[in-house]
Amino acid sequence: MQNYLPIFVLFLLGVLFAAVSFAASSLLAPRHPSAAKSAPYECGIIPRREPPERFPVRFYLVSMIFIIFDIEIVFLYPWAVIFHQLGTFGLIEVLVFAAVVLVSFLYLLSHGALDWGPMRRPVPRVPGRTTASTVTRISAAPPEAEPSGGPVPSGQGAAA
Repeated sequence: MQNYLPIFVLFLLGVLFAAVSFAASSLLAPRHPSAAKSAPYECGIIPRREPPERFPVRFYLVSMIFIIFDIEIVFLYPWAVIFHQLGTFGLIEVLVFAAVVLVSFLYLLSHGALDWGPMRRPVPRVPGRTTASTVTRISAAPPEAEPSGGPVPSGQGAAA
């Protein structure tokens, strides 16, 4: 039990520090409520209306990817501190660790985890049907023009 005493004391000090910090901030903090302070904060812009849609899932996915790679750096710091003591074994272990993280990163990149913007989905072509782009292309050409690019007969819709 004596081996766990320093851990328990450190835990107790952490809880005590958090409790004292919350109590001090609630007692000593100035209170000047206003509508601007009660409004939700987003990039310093006061919202005039509700957002038209929710945040895309990709936003949260990128933030989770960032946290994963941030944690990788946290694991690399202790390794760098005792690198000389670990020798070749430590180097091989960190290379395996970095390779696993790199493979997962390449997997995410190949599946478009970091692609922003609207998703581009190919429009399926159905034989015998006219698509919207075909209709636009056909309607963009003047009806009196010949397909071969020949002259337009006078008096049939051509302005003089």
